[in-house]
Amino acid sequence: MYSPSISGVATSSISGSRIFVYEVEGMRQSQATDEISHPIRRSGSVFISVPYDRMNQEMRRIARMGGKIVSIRPSNAAPETTNGKVAPEAGLQSQKSGETTKPMTQAKEKVQVPVNLYKPANPYIGKCISTEELVREGGEGTVRHVKFDISGGNLHYLEGQSIGIIPDGTDKNGKPHKIRLYSIASTRHGDNLDDKTVSVCVRRLEYKSPETGEQVFGVCSTFITGLEPGADVKITGPVGKEMLLPDDEEATVIMMATGTGIAPFRAYLWRMFKENNPDYKFKGLAWLFFGVAYTPNILYQEELEQLQREFPDNFRLTYAISREQKNADGGKMYIQSRIKENADQLWELVQKPNTHTYICGLKGMEGGIDEGMSAASSKHDVDWTAYQKQLKKDGRWHVETY
Repeated sequence: MYSPSISGVATSSISGSRIFVYEVEGMRQSQATDEISHPIRRSGSVFISVPYDRMNQEMRRIARMGGKIVSIRPSNAAPETTNGKVAPEAGLQSQKSGETTKPMTQAKEKVQVPVNLYKPANPYIGKCISTEELVREGGEGTVRHVKFDISGGNLHYLEGQSIGIIPDGTDKNGKPHKIRLYSIASTRHGDNLDDKTVSVCVRRLEYKSPETGEQVFGVCSTFITGLEPGADVKITGPVGKEMLLPDDEEATVIMMATGTGIAPFRAYLWRMFKENNPDYKFKGLAWLFFGVAYTPNILYQEELEQLQREFPDNFRLTYAISREQKNADGGKMYIQSRIKENADQLWELVQKPNTHTYICGLKGMEGGIDEGMSAASSKHDVDWTAYQKQLKKDGRWHVETY
């Protein structure tokens, strides 16, 4: 769900006396085309106050000058101004004028990154719409895709971000449970493509206590996987900028996931291939490496394989099933084994300036991935550690592991 400041759409309650603020990029100034005195720069954003009865005229003037309107907001909804400059809206992170643009999640339209719209002290109260078991018969554990209704507030997000969940009840000290973060598994428009939902992919944590030998269940994961439709849920966020997609529709996107680390990648793939969004038409290459223990633990398997069949030129899917497959040395097939098998091709891909690599899941896979990439880069007399540091500096190597 979007506020006017995010979507760039003015509210419908208007009158001739109202003033609107245009955020404009790419303006150039000349006496021949600019008859109105506004501060204009050659880069970054400028903000222009426009009376309602001059909105169409101002749009034409901006277009003549090569400008692009990236948002329109009523002046009474705009942040406070200082020295003629409009400050970013609270809860949103915005680029300063003149700064080099970093990769963002939206193609063609300027979108700010929403952050901490709802905090633990005042969470959004959503409702569970549905819950679906993702582990099939013969698999290990419980993993559920849970969808929440967020239509009653201002909670919106981008692919690659996370939300916080505060489970009901109190801890052993009688205090409210602490927030737990979960990667969002749906696109910014939600599973229903109506901007009214957000989904997560949650595995119920269960283990034996080393002290007592009793089975222990994670507090928040058990709460979420046990939700019934209609139940209230306290939600915070969104948070996170590390895993945002680039805005390049021609990009190569390499994804490496284990288990529920698939969540942000499901959001990416649904945005790339299922949304049919006129403002974002992915034409690049997406390659997913997905590591699980057993075939029944391949989360979203049917949907992933359907995408592979429908988009064979743009989507590659490579599984690593550790308890069923063997690697070249006869050992278990982990995701790092698949990376090693494909390291030469991956090395070629990461040379491209618009290739982004994302790693999400168990922290233990990072070492094996680095080992495989190091073997490939060494064939070209390149030190992988140094090269990877440069990729991170360039914002093209993204890691979210636990």
